[in-house]
Amino acid sequence: MTIAQLHQIFLAATAVCTDTRKIAPGVLFFALKGDNFNGNRFASEALELGASFAVIDQKEFNSEDKRLILVPNVLEALQQLASFHRKYLAVPIIGLTGSNGKTTTKELLSAVLRQQFNLVATKRNLNNHIGVPLTLLSMGATTEIGIVEMGANHLKEIEALCEIAQPDYGYITNFGKAHLEGFGSLAGVVQGKSELYEYLKVNNKTCFVNADDPIQMICSEGIERILILDNLNGKPIETTTTNPSVILQIGTTEVKSNLLGDYNANNIRAAIAIGDFFKITLAGIKHAIEQYNPSNNRSQWVNTKRNKLLLDAYNANPSSMMAALNNFAIHDPQQKKVVILGDMFELGEAATKEHQEIANLVITLGFDKIFLVGENFYHIDDNNKLIKCREYEDLLIAIQKHDLSNHTILIKGSRGMALERIVNFL
Repeated sequence: MTIAQLHQIFLAATAVCTDTRKIAPGVLFFALKGDNFNGNRFASEALELGASFAVIDQKEFNSEDKRLILVPNVLEALQQLASFHRKYLAVPIIGLTGSNGKTTTKELLSAVLRQQFNLVATKRNLNNHIGVPLTLLSMGATTEIGIVEMGANHLKEIEALCEIAQPDYGYITNFGKAHLEGFGSLAGVVQGKSELYEYLKVNNKTCFVNADDPIQMICSEGIERILILDNLNGKPIETTTTNPSVILQIGTTEVKSNLLGDYNANNIRAAIAIGDFFKITLAGIKHAIEQYNPSNNRSQWVNTKRNKLLLDAYNANPSSMMAALNNFAIHDPQQKKVVILGDMFELGEAATKEHQEIANLVITLGFDKIFLVGENFYHIDDNNKLIKCREYEDLLIAIQKHDLSNHTILIKGSRGMALERIVNFL
C-alpha cells in the first residue's frame, strides 16, 4: 500500500490512535512498538473495539482481515503519513524548539494566534518522533495555522522532526544546559537546536530571533529573519518583574501576565512579536496573554491552607533551575521563603558539577530553608547548610520535622522526581 492510499484511509477515519485503551469508533490504529510493548499484539483487539483499520509490521499478526494493513515499519509509516498530510493541507506551520520555555511559549503563542485563526498546536509535551506526527495528523480541513513543538535530547533529532513537520517559520526559545548527556556539551545543545535554523535556511523559510541573544543572532545568519526587539511597531516594550507576575508596557498599553520571572518575559515578548507578524491586534494580544494561566506544574501558583507554592516541577535543567532560583530570590522580599529542589536528569558526566553549582547558588541566596532531594543533590558538598534527602520518602520525613506554615515555597525538579506529590503535605 502506498502512503497516498493510506492517506485516503486516514481521511475516512475519525482519528489516529496508538493505544487500544483509547480506541473510539472509526479510528485508524497504528501498532507501534517499544522496549516494553508491541502494538502488533493488540491490532485485532483494536479492530474488535471499533477501529476502522490497523497498521501492523509483523507478518505473524496478519490475517485474512482486510482491515489489517501490513507495512515494513509502523513508526515510519506514521511519520510518512504525517508528512504527506502536512503537504496535503498546505497550512503555515510554526516550528518551536529550545532548551527552556518551549511549552509555555507554545501556549502563549497559541492563545494569541487563536484570536484570529483556527489553530492546532502540540498538546501537552507531545514533541518527539511520535508526538510530532500525531500533532500534524490532528490538523484538518478547517485548520488555518499549526504550531509544532519539537523536543530533542541528541543531535539530528530536530533535523528529523523538521523533515516530518516541514515548518514555514521557526523559533528557538534559548540554548541552555539541558540534555547534556545526549548533546555532550552546551556547544552540542547549540548545534542540535540550530538544526531548525539549518532546515529554514536550506528551504528558504523564515525564523523569529531574539535580538538580545548574540548566539542566536550568529546561528541565524543567512536566513530570512524577523527580529524580536524591545519595541512593537515603534512602541517601546518595558518589562517589570518585581511584582508577583511579569508586566509589559507596550507604549501606553499595559499587559499584565500571570507568569513570573525574566525568562517568562522573553516567552511573552516572543508571543507578542509573532502575533504582531500574523496581524493580531494589540488588543487581541493583550487579551490572550492576560487570560493565559500556567498549568501542568509549570510556574504555577498554588495556594494551600498553610502556604503559597510556586509549582515548577514539570522539568528542570541547570539553566532553568538557576533562572528560577534567582527570580524567586527577588520575588516579594518580605516573605519567608523555602525552596524544595529535586535532581536534574540527563546531565551525564556534568551531573556532579552542575548539581554542586546549584547548591552553591542556593546557599548564597539566603532562603529560610532549603530542601534538596535525589542521589545527585544528596552527594554535594554543603557544609551542613542544606537539608539533603536521598529519596522522596526522606523528604516527607524532613518536611514534617519543620514548621512550614505561612511560607512562599518554590518546588522545582526534573519530571522523573515528580515533586508535585509534595503539594498535599504543604
